[in-house]
Amino acid sequence: MSYSIFPFPRLALFVAGTLLSSSALAAPQGTQGVQEFDPLAFPGQVVDDVVVPVPSEVFSVLDKLGEPNWRHEIRELNVPNTSDRTQLALLFGHVVAEGFVAVQAEDKEAVKEAGKDVISISTALGLTKAVRPHAQAILDAADKNDWKAIRKEFDQTQKTVKDTMEEMKDIDLSQCVSLGGWLRGTASVTSVVGKNFSADRAELLNQPMLVEHFLNAIGKMPKNTQEHDLLRSIRKGLSSVLEKMESAVDGFSKGAVSDISKTCETLLTEILVKK
Repeated sequence: MSYSIFPFPRLALFVAGTLLSSSALAAPQGTQGVQEFDPLAFPGQVVDDVVVPVPSEVFSVLDKLGEPNWRHEIRELNVPNTSDRTQLALLFGHVVAEGFVAVQAEDKEAVKEAGKDVISISTALGLTKAVRPHAQAILDAADKNDWKAIRKEFDQTQKTVKDTMEEMKDIDLSQCVSLGGWLRGTASVTSVVGKNFSADRAELLNQPMLVEHFLNAIGKMPKNTQEHDLLRSIRKGLSSVLEKMESAVDGFSKGAVSDISKTCETLLTEILVKK
């Protein structure tokens, strides 16, 4: 059985029903529905029996649980000029997720900035040819306020980069792209949930199997990669987040949400520091 990012049956089915066509999921609500849920039909990527979500899924779920003020969640990123490929991969995931925040806010200029950052980082990674068509499509769609097209291109951009890295046998960098995106997405979740706290919203953070997946992925990397300053910090931070998730047996407190938020924000700040 594969496991989703989404923590409990009702939300898993609710999200799947939102994102998939009606023919893709016909299971009733409850545990039986989760067992029948086909993760291979889900928009995320199935890795080691864990559904690793694309950023659009996270933000789509948040929108269905309320109406966050996304403009308050946008951040102006000062992407460092670095040749460190591990950092660049983390940055790429971070920027794509930031692009989704801008899309949710329907902020044309912020979307364009994210598109430009995508081009800059992909150039540094040697992936310009693969990424530029997506980045240009993002910029063109922003001029037309075509938010649906922009979401699609951001998703495709991340997928293209990860697929290209894997074809080049850069599996570790591919994992870093997912990590960077997940950290920024989780920072958004904790920010939105913290501003309008409820037990149901906080359950979006109940993702222990996904955090374990990332910890295991780092643990399988070559020793010198594991010892990278950023990955050491991320590994420590993820262990702290996992502890919070595993101890929330009766649900998350507002304080726990705040702690997870601070951990993610600290790691994102480190990723943005020039090495």
